[in-house]
Amino acid sequence: QVQLVESGGGLVQPGGSLRLSCAASGSIFTVNTMGWYRQAPGKQRELVAVIISGGTTNYADSVKGRFTISRDNAKNTVSLQMNSLKPEDTAVYYCNADITSARDGRQYRYWGQGTQVTVSS
Repeated sequence: QVQLVESGGGLVQPGGSLRLSCAASGSIFTVNTMGWYRQAPGKQRELVAVIISGGTTNYADSVKGRFTISRDNAKNTVSLQMNSLKPEDTAVYYCNADITSARDGRQYRYWGQGTQVTVSS
């Protein structure tokens, strides 16, 4: 079994910063693509940023230049540094990872439980 555990959400004023972290643990052979998604009330879940194992990244246009995704392959963690936060960034943020299982060698997609980010004055 594999788990993704997130941390770092909270309440921040517009223009502020937050850092989200996510750690994968369990029966892991390799962690492939890792990413962050978000879902605001009444809206569909959307991609925020992804990073592959080699370090290539991709961002939603709405967060380019403000958010930075990074990973530590040795620790199976992914982080999202969020700067210049705006009220429209308010959402539940979910960690996501494509993981090759150490048990059967197959790749599965896992999700974290979500962490609330609220940007408000």
